[in-house]
Amino acid sequence: MYIIFFKRFLDFSVAILACFFLFPVFLLLTFLLILANEGNPFFLQLRPGKEGKLFRIIKFKTMNDKRGGNGELLPDAQRLTVIGSLVRKTSLDEIPQLINVLKGDMSLVGPRPLLPEYLELYTSRQHKRHLVRPGITGWAQVNGRNAISWTKKLDLDVWYVENLSFFLDIKILWRTLLKVIKSEGVNTANMATTEPFNGNN
Repeated sequence: MYIIFFKRFLDFSVAILACFFLFPVFLLLTFLLILANEGNPFFLQLRPGKEGKLFRIIKFKTMNDKRGGNGELLPDAQRLTVIGSLVRKTSLDEIPQLINVLKGDMSLVGPRPLLPEYLELYTSRQHKRHLVRPGITGWAQVNGRNAISWTKKLDLDVWYVENLSFFLDIKILWRTLLKVIKSEGVNTANMATTEPFNGNN
């Protein structure tokens, strides 16, 4: 009953309340990121959702689009703005994903939506992460986030799908709050973003 009906009801209800209370923060960050990025404050990208169906994820854009002399984008670490770094460290870049939750693309809790090109790299077991809606936070995020290996992260995603329950979701939301307060595991060591997934070799 929880998975079929109540989980979606909980997602929608909490997302509506969160949008209402966080609206001033949303407006402030939008303004600051427009200045910092010298343009678009939002990052939109196609991601696979439930059953692998593609949707467009919405996040605050924490890196600008500055390019080097060869016309290529500068490395991520050089494009990460000061305000962008703060927004990412505090996980405030995830706020716009509440829109994805309201639309039904995402859930509050579930495996994080990764890149479409990873789909062909997953094992049959790892594909189980797409049996549910992806989440703003998930079991992997409260058990290491970007500080753990891809294999461990995907194993945790599948474990969540196989053990999904109301109490597990509440536990993840509570632990997410603690992680955000402590700013734990946001990036891998010496990197502005996590390493790409290259398969299970």
